[in-house]
Amino acid sequence: MSIRLRSLRWLVLYLVSSSVLAAAPDGVVAVSHPAAAAAGARTLAQGGNAIDAAAAVQFALNVVEPQSSGIGGGGFMLIHLAKTGETLIVDSREQAPAAATADMFASEGLAMPFPLASTSGLAVGVPGTLRGVDTALRRWGTMKLAATMAPAIELAERGFRVNHFMAEDIAHDGGRTQLQPETAATFRPGGVPLAEGDWLVQRDLAKTLKLIAARGPDAFYRGPIAHAIVKAQQRTRNEIGAAGQGRMTLSDLAHYQVAVRQPLIGHYRGWTLAGMPPPSSGGLTTIQILKLLERFPLGNAAQGYGFGSPKTMHVMIEAMRLAFADRAVWIGDAAAVPVPQTGLLHPGYLASRSALINPDNRMLTPQAGNPLPWDTSLAARPHASRTHRESLHTTHFSIVDRWGNIVSYTSTIENTWGSGITVPGYGFLLNNELTDFNFMPSADAAEGNPGANDVAAAKRPRSSMAPTLLMKNGKPVAAFGSPGGATIINSVLNVILNLIDHGMTPQQAIDAPRLSVTHATGPVSCEGGARFMQPRFSVATQNALRNQGHTGLGEAGTDGCRQTIGSVQAIVMDIATGTHNGAADLRREGAVIRVKPALALPDSRL
Repeated sequence: MSIRLRSLRWLVLYLVSSSVLAAAPDGVVAVSHPAAAAAGARTLAQGGNAIDAAAAVQFALNVVEPQSSGIGGGGFMLIHLAKTGETLIVDSREQAPAAATADMFASEGLAMPFPLASTSGLAVGVPGTLRGVDTALRRWGTMKLAATMAPAIELAERGFRVNHFMAEDIAHDGGRTQLQPETAATFRPGGVPLAEGDWLVQRDLAKTLKLIAARGPDAFYRGPIAHAIVKAQQRTRNEIGAAGQGRMTLSDLAHYQVAVRQPLIGHYRGWTLAGMPPPSSGGLTTIQILKLLERFPLGNAAQGYGFGSPKTMHVMIEAMRLAFADRAVWIGDAAAVPVPQTGLLHPGYLASRSALINPDNRMLTPQAGNPLPWDTSLAARPHASRTHRESLHTTHFSIVDRWGNIVSYTSTIENTWGSGITVPGYGFLLNNELTDFNFMPSADAAEGNPGANDVAAAKRPRSSMAPTLLMKNGKPVAAFGSPGGATIINSVLNVILNLIDHGMTPQQAIDAPRLSVTHATGPVSCEGGARFMQPRFSVATQNALRNQGHTGLGEAGTDGCRQTIGSVQAIVMDIATGTHNGAADLRREGAVIRVKPALALPDSRL
């Protein structure tokens, strides 16, 4: 049974406002867009498990949030299997083509201008999303690929109403929906940008999804779509000429492989976290920040460490600065260069780094530490990466089914609208993920610098994506993640601290304003501009931080916490009652849907 727009009325029974915690004894879907949430919920109601529902959601997001993710991109899917208790990572991160070189974004010692490079075919990585979803379905799902694509096909064929977020992303696109004729024809028909409430039909995308549903992923990676992808990524910008042409070949597409990885495991105050290993920095950096903070009595208002207090915010800022200094130096694709994961999380190394945090004074700009004495897997000490600011637009969703299988999935095409290149005749956007590599190569044999995040053939660029599973006594308690480029790490961190240290409910933990620092120099970003973001970071607290030398907050006496950071979608498992809950983020059009199947269904625990 497929989703038709008129049949979405049944969701009135299931759709829960994202400002309210949704209790459910069975399946729960938390997604950034209601129509995509509906696709996942319908799949659960038909007897599918969390992996089946995740596939349906991801394909639907390609239709309703094409600016953030889709089959032209990649991502990381965290899966927890109820029957075995096993947690796995499906890594469908994009790869550099075989012809990629460390200096391909540089010429005569200068980096290519980012706006030009990121909207050229040179920035397009080999897409992994479709292979990732298909791999997950074949190994742990219960439904065929075609069945999970049916809701997305109908949404693309019949259309949907453009929401506020898409309309804003078109209006403020930095030119990305205007550069290529196919992209402009879809999102700026007749030269007029789509507005909130407009009806969007994507027939080319529907055709593509039907072709994949009928013929499988090889239609994308080896068939006519592959030829169209290769031709499309050969487009460039006039300002950079042939240097901006993509280097992907049919062979690169045909040989793309998904990696199934073990999660990175960390511990914080008696809780266990399962997160992303490299090539994502999400898990390592999140766990490192938590361990740097563990010696401080966060949550103890009597000692000055309540939520939003100057002491709490100060030590959070300092821990972020230290961890991001390490991230810039040490983390890349572990399949291509050694990454000292053991050293970065070794108690001795963490203690030495945490000791640099003075609860009363701001440190000078921290340098990366040296974890090598605690980790002999890496003999070289690299220099800091020279990457550009990561895009804030990605998408994340979380699902738990009635049997307790869990998916926490972050996917992306990198910048909003990716490269801006729509594959002609096929209706999907291509990523610009290769801009997550260093633009200027940092490898230096004389100094023993391996270039942890330099471009290389078949290498995956460093990511910040951080789908996370939180456990207590070996039992899953919550799964969540966020979009937001490098701020993903801090969005996940804020939610973890809110849950564990500040005793918030999941919805309160998501609604609360967030604090973020993504560079060792430490300009502070913080929230408070929306009414639901409570409790606020007071001007008095901001003044205290300014007096310590923290920057980014504006003039003294003003409210400098006006940014929007991330969009967390979470599902929660109550160990005591066995119920499943969900919480979604009002920073986007988040939706929580609970599903109680009307009929007895076969056991799909895995």
